[in-house]
Amino acid sequence: MPEPLDSALSEVRALLLAPGLTRAVAAGRRRGQRPSVVRAELRPVALKGGPRLQIATSDGSRPHTRNVAPGTEADAAVDELLAEPFGNWHVETTDATLQLRVTKSGEAQVHRAAASRTVGEPERHDRAKEWLLDPGDPLFREIGGSAAKRRQVDAFLRALAATLPDDLTGPLRVVDLGCGNAYLTFAAYRYLVRRGLDVTLVGVDVREDQRRRNTELAERLGWADRVSFVAGTIAEAPVEPAPDLVLALHACDTATDEALARAVRWDARWVLAAPCCHHDLAAQLRTRPAPEPYELLTRQGILRERFADVLTDALRAGLLRLHGYRAEVVEFVDSQHTPRNLLIRARRTAGAPTDGQRSEYRELVGQWGVTPRLETLLAERA
Repeated sequence: MPEPLDSALSEVRALLLAPGLTRAVAAGRRRGQRPSVVRAELRPVALKGGPRLQIATSDGSRPHTRNVAPGTEADAAVDELLAEPFGNWHVETTDATLQLRVTKSGEAQVHRAAASRTVGEPERHDRAKEWLLDPGDPLFREIGGSAAKRRQVDAFLRALAATLPDDLTGPLRVVDLGCGNAYLTFAAYRYLVRRGLDVTLVGVDVREDQRRRNTELAERLGWADRVSFVAGTIAEAPVEPAPDLVLALHACDTATDEALARAVRWDARWVLAAPCCHHDLAAQLRTRPAPEPYELLTRQGILRERFADVLTDALRAGLLRLHGYRAEVVEFVDSQHTPRNLLIRARRTAGAPTDGQRSEYRELVGQWGVTPRLETLLAERA
């Protein structure tokens, strides 16, 4: 049954300004009218200065995010959005979900649902949060919105979310070493900003053409003042000041070691590295006999290569532990999407390694007679 639009929008306003708001989206347009932005999303965020209402809008080419304080500022911002001729509103609170559609005649069709659920049925706002970055986000129009890419982005962002503390506040300095075409770089920035963090991000890639391409994309997105790119090697590219968070996603072979070594020298608080190919230790294993009784592990070429992958990442995690990090190796995306699906996730604790941890590492490298590239890099700069 249609309802008067004014009274329905008043109900929407009350929900948007209520303490229980979890998420709201406005999109579409009314017949014969066009809002100044194509989409608006609202959600509460907790910042260092206190709670804020985050409003993310897009004009179809450039997204814009602002955080407004409760009270007069939030009231005015909400009233401004409600005055726009959006055709649809979807509002979720801890208690209810409201969907409003403006009909061709200018009336409101409203569907209301309680947030309560039966056992085993997911909550509506849980279903809405299935993706950490909305597949309809304007970012995907720029970087490409294939289903495979969205899945990889979401998997990476979930790993990032699990790494950073929930109560983290900015400013947060991020560097992506070996960023390539930077679609995960941009996704990380978008996600972190939507968490309410004050983020600056630098992407590093050896290719100058990638730097130009990524810089132009940052300008189109309206992020050039916060996201920048430099051309240079992972080991030597200028990055100032030192970052809090280091990303190194699919850096090939010992480039991952260079990224990890630089993160350690920076005393980065968090590190996320997804290794790519592992040639260094595999080559070392081919030149020497395996210790007894492990010859069967390396006799066959394919098994030797796979064992070298495992040994490489195990030793990387062990070295990070010896340099004051808590490190773990996890699967961050299903292997059907990419066979290089492991992620080294590390958090700096500044704790000194134990004698047992040192001995465990030395015994493993000694038994196999290998010298990990990461060990050499860290020793060179010690």
